[in-house]
Amino acid sequence: MTNKTTYTKIAAKIIFVTMLVTLLFAYVYSEYMKKEAIANLAHIDAKKTSMLVFETLYSAMQRGWNKDDLREIIGRLNSVDENMKVDVYRSELVAQRFGEIEKDKILREASPDIAKAMKGEEILNISDADSIKYYYPVVAQETCLKCHTNVHPGDILGVIDVSYPIDDLKVSLTDMINFFILFIVIFSLIIYMAIFIELKQYLIKPIKNFTNAIINITSSHDMKKRVEVNDNIEEIDSIKDVFNSMLDSIEHQFYFDNLTGLENRRRLTEKLEEGRNLFLMIINIDGFQEINDLYGDQAGDEILKEFAQFLKEIMPEKEGLYRLHSDEFAHICSRGMDMHEFKIFASMLSEQISQKSFDISGNSEVSLSATLGISYGKDLLLVNADIALKLAKKTKKNFLIYDDTMAMVKEYEKNFEWTKRLKKAIEEDRIVPVFQPIVDTKTQQVVKYEALMRMIDNQGSYIAPIHFLELAKKNKLYHQLTKIMIEKTFKRFENLPYLVSINISVEDILNKEIYNFILKKLGESGIGQKIIFEIIESEGIENFDQVLEFIESVKKYGAKISIDDFGTGYSNFEYLMKLKVDYIKIDGSMIKNIDTDKSSQMITKTIVDFAKNMNILTVAEFVHSKNVAEKVRELEVDYSQGYYFGEPVDTV
Repeated sequence: MTNKTTYTKIAAKIIFVTMLVTLLFAYVYSEYMKKEAIANLAHIDAKKTSMLVFETLYSAMQRGWNKDDLREIIGRLNSVDENMKVDVYRSELVAQRFGEIEKDKILREASPDIAKAMKGEEILNISDADSIKYYYPVVAQETCLKCHTNVHPGDILGVIDVSYPIDDLKVSLTDMINFFILFIVIFSLIIYMAIFIELKQYLIKPIKNFTNAIINITSSHDMKKRVEVNDNIEEIDSIKDVFNSMLDSIEHQFYFDNLTGLENRRRLTEKLEEGRNLFLMIINIDGFQEINDLYGDQAGDEILKEFAQFLKEIMPEKEGLYRLHSDEFAHICSRGMDMHEFKIFASMLSEQISQKSFDISGNSEVSLSATLGISYGKDLLLVNADIALKLAKKTKKNFLIYDDTMAMVKEYEKNFEWTKRLKKAIEEDRIVPVFQPIVDTKTQQVVKYEALMRMIDNQGSYIAPIHFLELAKKNKLYHQLTKIMIEKTFKRFENLPYLVSINISVEDILNKEIYNFILKKLGESGIGQKIIFEIIESEGIENFDQVLEFIESVKKYGAKISIDDFGTGYSNFEYLMKLKVDYIKIDGSMIKNIDTDKSSQMITKTIVDFAKNMNILTVAEFVHSKNVAEKVRELEVDYSQGYYFGEPVDTV
């Protein structure tokens, strides 16, 4: 994942780097300036000092003083300032005329700087910016030839060596440079802080406000909200306008039908959720598919647009008109009509639609009729109006207003349809078992299966019994389903090395036909030791003795007993002990979140401990993830079942 940054960090980074570079440049340049200034000033100062020394010595020499007198003068000059040192070295020409001084000869040969000065070059040395050492070459003038008869004008007579500290000069320059640097720092800080504040005020803050506004709109899921920021910045306002225009476009697509321009089903649903007392009318064009088949979809679309415009013209103003889908429209009325008045309005609307002719591409006309379904109130208006519409079409009425008897009719129709489907599935042998693996929690190996009932529909898909089992009980088909499951499961596991659980209800156990059928199958098949009868809906058994008799009877054939969904309603463990069961299947509602739910963990642990003390094995169902599987194993449940280990399939 890429690390993200902010405009604030970017601006601060730019300002920091720019200021750092500026200060570094200012420091380097100031140091260079300081060295240049010291060198220039020191050179001028040292030259003046050397010239003064020369003039002093020259005056003495004009009066005929010898070299000892000159040495004394130099000594006095050196005593004026203990930090200043003055010395004079003879050139070879002067040594030839007036005699050699051993020290001068040694320095002429040993010191490169003195050698250069003897050739007429002024030498300035600044040692660590602390002291000056200046070698000043004394050049022969015309006046010097009176005494120095062996030289010519321009020859070097000697070198004056002057050295002294430059503290005063350096301090003043350093102060000046430091002041300059400090000024640059303060000035830069002020400028960059001003830039940062401006950036934050007029760029970063407006963008952040804009972003927060968008987040607010997104989190509210309200398509009507718009971005409102007042930062008085043209660019931000432009972005805001573009974004709001985009939201307007999205809202229009979200709430309006592209073909007719009417509001759509989504808008109607939100309107109905306001909970006001309303009349809702669904208007369905009769046989519209035939028009599409005869004239084509393009002509059909033109008719739908014309029909929508027609409805707009005849509907009361300021009342809602919606297109639900294809050939179906809706109208809501919140005005002060009573039921009788709305019936008159519905009758008039139906008649006007049937009298209207709609043009098809300018070549021909077509007449339409419509069926209306009407509901009134606050709740389930769309569902109820749809029920009324379907019933009106079925009974060939122009319109019907919903009442409670219609819901019963619809439920009856649904029950009749499912009963018909169930009987046909039984006749065509489309009631089948599928098998879900059950694993040993420690080894994770499949050791048994549970047989689960499914109906195969006409498309070959499996239908779970939740859709038809209760209806089967009401239609006396339930025990027939039980017999089919037992028959097919026994046959499937005759030669398989696995145990298999078969679900039976207390109602099955109490039914003599099923009771005897189970014992007969156990006797004939000889696989009782592979069979586990899993008793469902066992909480609150009233005929306890008959159930116990059944358990004792099947155990004679080696079959075992399991209690399904244990943990949801068993308040007395003594009840479980009396049933003499072999397995407890812990209810899935406790297992599915057991990796995070502490309460489920505590209850499951209690059940497991109780079961171990009673020599009863435990099964955890609804094991749907690795985390749940690991927690079940940690709690020492014996077996695990769920989609993590395998879905129900028709093969083993």
